Amino acid sequence: MGTTASTAQQTVSAGAPFEGLQGGSTMDGRHSLSVHSFQTTGLHNSKAKSIIPNKVAPVVITYNCKEEFQIHDEPLKAHYTLGRLSDTTPEHYLVQGRYFLVRDVAEKMDVLGTLWSCGAPNFRQVQGGLAVFGMGQPSLSGFRRVLQKLQKDGHRECVIFCVREEPVLFLRAGEDFVPYTPRDKQNLRENLQGLGPRVRAESLELAIRKEIHDFAQLSENTYHVYHNTEDLQGEPHTVAVRGEDDVHVTEEVYKRPLFLQPTYRYHRLPLPEQGAPLEAQFDAFVSVLRETPSLLLLRGVHGPPPALLFSCQTGVGRTNLGMVLATLILFHHGGTASRPEPVPSQTKPLPMEQLQVIQSFLHMVPQGRKMVEEVDRAIAACAELHDLKEVVLENQRKLEGVRQETPAEGGGGQHGVRQRALRSLERYFYLILFNYYLHEQYPLAFALSFSRWLCAHPELYRLPVTLSSAGPVVLGDLITEGSLGADDLVSPDALSTVREMNVANFRRVPRMPIYGMAQPSAKALGSILAYLTDTKRKLRQVVWVNLREEAVLECDGHTHSLRWPGPPMAPDQLENLETQLKAHLSMPPSATEGPRAHRFQTCLTTQEVFSQHRAAYPSLTYHRIPVPDFCAPREEDFDRLLEALQAALAKDAGTGFVFSCLSGQGRTTTAMVVAVLAFWHIQGFPEVGEEELVSVPDAKFTKGEFEHIMFLHSSVDGHGLFPPLGYCGDEGSAAAPRWAPREEGGGCGPGHGQRDHDTHALPPAGNHHLHLPPGEGCAVAAGGREAAPAEPAVPGALRLPGALQRLPPPGESRLLAEALQRLDAGGGIEGRSL
Repeated sequence: MGTTASTAQQTVSAGAPFEGLQGGSTMDGRHSLSVHSFQTTGLHNSKAKSIIPNKVAPVVITYNCKEEFQIHDEPLKAHYTLGRLSDTTPEHYLVQGRYFLVRDVAEKMDVLGTLWSCGAPNFRQVQGGLAVFGMGQPSLSGFRRVLQKLQKDGHRECVIFCVREEPVLFLRAGEDFVPYTPRDKQNLRENLQGLGPRVRAESLELAIRKEIHDFAQLSENTYHVYHNTEDLQGEPHTVAVRGEDDVHVTEEVYKRPLFLQPTYRYHRLPLPEQGAPLEAQFDAFVSVLRETPSLLLLRGVHGPPPALLFSCQTGVGRTNLGMVLATLILFHHGGTASRPEPVPSQTKPLPMEQLQVIQSFLHMVPQGRKMVEEVDRAIAACAELHDLKEVVLENQRKLEGVRQETPAEGGGGQHGVRQRALRSLERYFYLILFNYYLHEQYPLAFALSFSRWLCAHPELYRLPVTLSSAGPVVLGDLITEGSLGADDLVSPDALSTVREMNVANFRRVPRMPIYGMAQPSAKALGSILAYLTDTKRKLRQVVWVNLREEAVLECDGHTHSLRWPGPPMAPDQLENLETQLKAHLSMPPSATEGPRAHRFQTCLTTQEVFSQHRAAYPSLTYHRIPVPDFCAPREEDFDRLLEALQAALAKDAGTGFVFSCLSGQGRTTTAMVVAVLAFWHIQGFPEVGEEELVSVPDAKFTKGEFEHIMFLHSSVDGHGLFPPLGYCGDEGSAAAPRWAPREEGGGCGPGHGQRDHDTHALPPAGNHHLHLPPGEGCAVAAGGREAAPAEPAVPGALRLPGALQRLPPPGESRLLAEALQRLDAGGGIEGRSL
């Protein structure tokens, strides 16, 4: 290990306790070796011993009265890195092995010119007189001046939020402490981002402070920092660091001046520089509000609310977001009397209602328009430096400009602009969700956290945040772009039913009137109905459920589907789109349009195909229930399926059910399993036999023993629930075992777990639950997001009809929600993942 050891007898005058034990005949050379070892130890102690991890102290062996020394004489082999910004700058130590310390605030950042008058850059108050303030990063003395101003203005209570998520260090500069931040050499103008959900800025600041002190001891009590990284003239600067007291962390700078002011409190509330905060960050903000009685509507609490002060680096983006949140809080605290007057906007109002996500919110929430208007007024009151709505509008303009220049799919520039537009819209939409939360929870003193409340609103939790407009669809453009195509199956007819039944993958659940198949043509539909109503099966009522979420037309005897790039559609909207598409294809092309790629003799919508057979089969009932592919059905999909099942069974218990999608695999099998479970809940569950013996590789996957499933098994009454469910999955896929739902999750190769290969069905934006890194893709679901697993809908949110309403008792609802959260967090959304 590179150590020097001596076990010989040695005489050391300083070791009085050992003089009587060790004799005096030790050689001078050995004595000098021992002195040298102690001198070496002293040398290491005088240097930065905390960064010499391999130094071992002397060990006294008392059994045979001898001493052993283990000394590592290479102190420069510690784990740290030297670096420089250019060939002309000196080399110095880097914190965390890669980062340079750069001065945090430049004078040009102070747009409002308040650095010298108030103590912080861009110090301001919300328009309208509300006690909400924002500022950039102050120094220690600057923060003291800010506190003096607040006290002078009569604010007896104040809650101060530092919304920075990156580490900040304050180095001594005379009588003041000036902020510095670690920056990467590749991006010296940007703060550190994406440190990870488990990395706390406070802990990282303490580690960096320790490093700065250790490095200074190796550099004559100095450390190198940078003030101007653009031209590097006169850089770097040396800062004297003689002890750890010469370096402060953020908490010390904010809390020490508040020591004698108990009504002034400080909190670290990290907020992202782009996009919306995570649900956990909203929860942290709400927990601070709960601890502030003067902000709540409680009996016996009188007086004005506290001042709310937010601070980030420049006092613009994240500070503005915090100010809008605080303004919404004070709107609800003071009622209409405390609301500021509307501030006239200098720009054209943003047509937010033209966006699909805003339209969906207004359609879902009874007082949605009022909530959106309140958010708009809060944004306008805080728009002195930063207007969130204007940012969304500007990003939309840039995106349209990039699309016109590069209309093709690719282009890194278009992707970056698209992500910025998506994140700004996401931030705006989350403010609307938070205001909805305040409407319900503020009168209850925040009985539920924001994340729990969002779980109770699955329609919002899964709402897609996309850049799609709510305007009319230009069918000609979609067809020109090649979105209309024939339903050519990628998956083969594995059950070999085309020859006999004229449709692929036709099958039945054993001993139950539940059938599944691929997309039938008009001819195949007649064959299937004749088969179901013949003298052998004698089905009096047939309910046909079309599960496809894309527009489908039958043209010249073959089905074609139109890929829809927007969010998922309701059944009536989807059928309306099919009618418009048929009308467009039936019209002769205009002179400017040119010849069409698709020309058909006959064209029928799916509704018209079934209407043609209803005369011959009056017992036929048709339902369009769009279900997303490649992911779990939405809550409303379960509602529609169960309502259709209940309505049919209430009329005739012997009704037969037929489910179809493009290939008759994934979505069809899922709906068949739902139907089997509904039948069993009404008619009683069958007895489950002995557990099957599986002798194949990864047998636990074949048996459905996934980690998330086992956690759910332990959270609810799994012993009574899961055996019937597994048996149901086998029954629903008995004729096609490769499509069993649990086999899909096992990833057992091409022969198992085949999903529904609908080549013309785009994955719905709002249902791929979570959690890709922020900014990936083009849609964000309002419920699952990066770095903080969002909780899906609690079981009580499902509106199960009548006799099918079998919910767990109240004590199990929370456990089931937590278990479903783990199930839900395994996927990924097209966007960032709400």
